[in-house]
Amino acid sequence: MADVTIEWGHTFHLRVLDVGLACCAVEFAAAAARGADMAALGARPFAPEPREANVMVISGTVTDKLAPHVKRLYDEMPAGSYVMSFGSCANCGGPYWDSYSVTKGVDQMIPVDVYVPGCPPRPEALLGGLALLNDRIAADLRAAP
Repeated sequence: MADVTIEWGHTFHLRVLDVGLACCAVEFAAAAARGADMAALGARPFAPEPREANVMVISGTVTDKLAPHVKRLYDEMPAGSYVMSFGSCANCGGPYWDSYSVTKGVDQMIPVDVYVPGCPPRPEALLGGLALLNDRIAADLRAAP
């Protein structure tokens, strides 16, 4: 019984750290403003610091100059954290993929668990990504010994 309770607590308690770097951050804010929708998924947006977050949402264009700072934020998060790449720019560089200064996807520096496509993705897409992340967390907990 305790295992089920702990699994439920891990699945439905997401503290989200938004790394908003471009226009996708506005869509993240629009989804966060609909607090009841995010609360239904067990997500609380805008963690005050990386040490208190267990989900990082990278939204927007990651430039080569910002990449080390994003990596540092990820390294400050506790072990067992998850990453969501939100939008085409974070996924693969978006329309700027051939620029000399744009990282060709955030997955080149940190592991990504969920990709949300779109340019910019709608707020509902963030909620769908969080639901998918909840499913992944639940599957990881069931697979753990």
